Formats: sequence, structure tokens, C-alpha cells
Amino acid sequence: MATIIWLILVYALLVAIGGIVGYIKAKSNQSLISGLGSGVALAIAWYISLQNPAIGLALATVIALALLVVFALRFRKTGKFMPGGLLAVLSLVAGIGFAIGWATTANI
Repeated sequence: MATIIWLILVYALLVAIGGIVGYIKAKSNQSLISGLGSGVALAIAWYISLQNPAIGLALATVIALALLVVFALRFRKTGKFMPGGLLAVLSLVAGIGFAIGWATTANI
């Protein structure tokens, strides 16, 4: 269970770094704000999961699924795999992993 909790932090860092890279490459303030905001929200979910894994993993699942929708829509709009498609796949995998971890800790 500890591994999946630490993966929340890894995912948070990837999302935050992605926002920074989007800002550097495309001068996109939206990428910077959403990437850092999502990264901070995931870091909060990670911190909560250290005290209460069920709540932290549930929060991380919701955030990952919300990001899945955002990136899937971006991929659909642009048709380019980078970055929308890649981040949609990453968010899908993360969301499924967090959901399985949440279901395990919540005894569902």
C-alpha cells in the first residue's frame, strides 16, 4: 500500500513539471497555473494519504480522473499525442491505480 501512496507524489511532480515545461515551450500561462495547481492538489492528497490512506487515495483518484478528462479533450481537439494524449494515458493509469488502492483500503 505504501508504494501506491508514494506514486501520488511522483504523479504530482510529473504534472507540475509538465505545467512548467508547457509554460517554457509555449509561453502558456494556463499550462503553468493548471500544472502547478494540480500538482499541489495531488501533493495535498499524498499528505492526507499518509494519515488516512482511504481519503487521500479517493482524492487522488478524483483529481487524476479530472485530469484525464481535460487531457483527453485536449488530445481530441489537437489530434497530437504530445502532450495531451500522453498525459491522458498517464492520468488513466494513475486514476485506475489510485482507485484500486482506495478500494483496497476502504474495504470495498
